[in-house]
Amino acid sequence: MTMPYYASPEQLMRDRSEYARKGISRGRSVAVLTYADGVLFIAENPSSTLHKVGEIYDRIGFAAVGRYSEFESLRVAGVRLADVRGYSYNRRDVTGRVIANAYAQTLGEIFTQQTKPFEVELCVAEVGETSEADQLYRLTFDGSVVDEPDFIVMGGQADAVTAHLRENFRAGLDLRDALMVGVRALSASSPAMSGNGGDGGLLPAGQLEVAVLDRRRPKRAFRRVVGAALGSLLGDRSAGDGAAEGATHAHTPSAPQPGTPAGLGDPAAPDTAGGTAGSGEGSGPQTGPADGVGGGTDGGADGATSS
Repeated sequence: MTMPYYASPEQLMRDRSEYARKGISRGRSVAVLTYADGVLFIAENPSSTLHKVGEIYDRIGFAAVGRYSEFESLRVAGVRLADVRGYSYNRRDVTGRVIANAYAQTLGEIFTQQTKPFEVELCVAEVGETSEADQLYRLTFDGSVVDEPDFIVMGGQADAVTAHLRENFRAGLDLRDALMVGVRALSASSPAMSGNGGDGGLLPAGQLEVAVLDRRRPKRAFRRVVGAALGSLLGDRSAGDGAAEGATHAHTPSAPQPGTPAGLGDPAAPDTAGGTAGSGEGSGPQTGPADGVGGGTDGGADGATSS
């Protein structure tokens, strides 16, 4: 008669932690920073459809690294929780702390009760009426939750990106300056830029996923920064051909003129027009792939590809 395999609880927890950390470290980094008018999300993500950044509720955003199918299921669950709570009670009762606590409980149960933990790391951000009221919550694979000031870096070369931000980040930066600080930090540690010999080059706009929670918007604060607006912020004038001068700084209306790429939109206008389907601009819920599609780390298609 063979004896059943035995491992101590401490060893099981160590093995699960090591497994989850390895999966998360294979993905590309995400940085979440506060700036003068809200919260900025910057993700190194070459995919235009498998988003690492999304919207949870009116003034709450979500960012994640790790296995796409796992963090996408968590994002969808967060949206459902926020909708039910807002409908049952009051929209003001939906806060970043409530969403972060629900995620922490779910991740903790999965880590302790299931053989395989989720290979994910999350950020839940809520924009307040003032910069002092902005909240950034970081959640790890084991259900730990920490509120962070100023910025959060997850996945990939997180230590190197964090060190770069500590040297260059300042509170109260405008959108352009905060974006450049974040992109430089991601570019300095990105494997995609290693072939440039460390010449200070920046990740191109096509390799970035950028969004903001803009406190000046009256209802839905979440907006994706795409196309010519992103190129203009990064100083890529070729991406801004045909756009009105100062489209990003002046925040052109959400309903652009023919031939004018959608920018961030008028912060005082509701999401009733502007943008293209699936871009995150305009009205309606943010579109994305169907639940459960994918399964690779950070958008890998076959479960074995990291990005």
